[in-house]
Amino acid sequence: MRQLGQAATYLGVIGIVIYCLAPFVWMLISSLRRTSDIFEKSPIPSPASIENYRAVFAPGQNFGRALVNSLIVAGITTVMALVVGTLTAYALARLEFRGKRLALTAIIATSMFPLVSLIVPLLKLFTQLGWINTYQAMIVPSLAFSLPLAVWNLTSFFKQMPVELEQAAMVDGCTQGQAFRKVILPLAAPGVFTTAIIVFVGAWNEFLIALTMTNRANIQTAPVAISKFTGATQFETPFGSQMAAGVLVTVPLVIMVLAFQRRIVAGLAAGAVK
Repeated sequence: MRQLGQAATYLGVIGIVIYCLAPFVWMLISSLRRTSDIFEKSPIPSPASIENYRAVFAPGQNFGRALVNSLIVAGITTVMALVVGTLTAYALARLEFRGKRLALTAIIATSMFPLVSLIVPLLKLFTQLGWINTYQAMIVPSLAFSLPLAVWNLTSFFKQMPVELEQAAMVDGCTQGQAFRKVILPLAAPGVFTTAIIVFVGAWNEFLIALTMTNRANIQTAPVAISKFTGATQFETPFGSQMAAGVLVTVPLVIMVLAFQRRIVAGLAAGAVK
């Protein structure tokens, strides 16, 4: 009976892994097909070709610039979310004041507004401010949606850290700020790192805001650039090039998660413990 349970567990894990990886594997296989073979259903492209990857970096696609733009937007959003989120979460975890739970609920509730209902007012506002085709037009809304998640996640993490740590540091001569910087922050590194990964992935893959706030190719992010790939004619959709670009956009995230998976798991596990 025990062996049957273990077998069921392994089958379940294998099924979940296949379910999660199947879209990426098929995207990779399709990216290696020739344009004339793109609708083939064989699991191995024959013959394999890199013509789609060459097409992605053709001068007219402007994909290299789009990758740089995505890195700028996602990087700045992540850094700002961590700085503001860490300080806010620490204050919410340590300070006692009336309405604290309501404040936390309000913070997480702001991230649940449907973006599609806010995009038109944002477009009107940014047009009046002259922010269209600027990085801040993409960073500010992305930060608004990622900051609540960062604050909520880090608050849970700081709450489980005993206050005696700061008290011991202050007995040794540290100020409140030094205790936070030298004692608490290093111990909170797994949680901060996990939050950074989540925020970065969300900002890296963001599409609707970047599509709405930009109309120049030199400021567009990678997801928007991929959606505007053109084929040999106006009636041809370049599925192969889009698949190849999708692989190129996804691979850095996969490598980053695999490289830091130990810290991510530690952060998620620590944040889950009350």
